[in-house]
Amino acid sequence: MERELPPPDFFKGVAEFNAREFFECHETLEKIWLEEPGEIRKLYQGILQIGVGFYHCLTRQNYRGAVTLLQNGIDKCRPFAPQQFGLNLEALIKETELALSRIKELGTEHIANFDSSLIPTLNEISQIG
Repeated sequence: MERELPPPDFFKGVAEFNAREFFECHETLEKIWLEEPGEIRKLYQGILQIGVGFYHCLTRQNYRGAVTLLQNGIDKCRPFAPQQFGLNLEALIKETELALSRIKELGTEHIANFDSSLIPTLNEISQIG
């Protein structure tokens, strides 16, 4: 499923995700996702949904929206793991699953207590040797 190069703004969206600029990330990746006819569009949408899920958690304390979007994003990213475009999707998925688990433990009443340090970043695969 590896594609040689993503659209030019893809890494801009990744940088916005990593900076926790989830609204901006949504705007950037949505344009790419909507214009892409191939299967890789599911990866763009998955990353977008994970970002929006954390936005719902942090900004709106919207439990249902956060849980739904995070799970949908994980599910869309999973077929592209362990990596795509040199990015460690396996780590993103695992860390998002941990954050989602914590959100579920907190529940609707305590979502405001979510520890934002659990939000993953989307990093490059480390080069060995």
